[in-house]
Amino acid sequence: MARNLQLNNNGKDKRNTLFLILGGIFITNAILAELIGVKIFSLEAILGLAPAQISLFNGFTLDFNLTAGALIWPVVFISTDIINEYFGKQGVRKVTLLASVLIAYAFVVIFVVTRLAPAQFWLDVNSVDPEGNAFDINFAFNTVFTQGMGIIIGSLTAFLLSQFLDVYIFQKLRKLTGSKYLWLRATGSTLISQLLDSFLVLIIAFNIFGKWSIEQVLAVGIINYMYKFAVAIVLTPLLYAGHYLIDGYLGKEIAEQMTSDASDASNGFF
Repeated sequence: MARNLQLNNNGKDKRNTLFLILGGIFITNAILAELIGVKIFSLEAILGLAPAQISLFNGFTLDFNLTAGALIWPVVFISTDIINEYFGKQGVRKVTLLASVLIAYAFVVIFVVTRLAPAQFWLDVNSVDPEGNAFDINFAFNTVFTQGMGIIIGSLTAFLLSQFLDVYIFQKLRKLTGSKYLWLRATGSTLISQLLDSFLVLIIAFNIFGKWSIEQVLAVGIINYMYKFAVAIVLTPLLYAGHYLIDGYLGKEIAEQMTSDASDASNGFF
């Protein structure tokens, strides 16, 4: 009896440690993606290719330009699916809501900081760039860190809804397939939820609050979704590797019990 109690306590410790690690990875990358997302990079330039110049929707020309946040967003995909597998809807909801609160907190802090009066010596020391051109570091700082209200609202709304949709589809597929076909529920839920995320954030931030036409929103959203689609497929082996390591850490019996409990407790969209 004492041995079983010790195993149970040990299992709880491992469960809590796992949730803490996965939650930390999830939240850190979600916040980082929001902060670095203001930079747009050219995928063609990185690969040494000429701009694609794809003509879509009434002649709107589009290249493969992506937000820098897209580089680490796949880490959020993987951590979401792993949390979903072992902790179910409740686990994903906890880290998603916490991440949203912390993202909003980060934006508030940034807003306050960008309103602080800069020290004169700081401006003087950084008055020119390495080429000798006049440079206003305070303007650059504020430009990089300050995002429009539309982007903040759009980003948080898309993040919350896509996460809830992801966990809902994931658990629905798990109930249909059981413990088999991890790739199907993980990749399938990501592809559907990110279809919503890719377009909703652009519609809110740049169409409703901005001046983008719906054609431009659709064109950019398609490119973003194409990238996320490809990455979700490519990263599937890493998902299996993560599960292998976690099962080894938890032990087969604990891992199977956790995934079974997670599936049983996950009902409904919210």
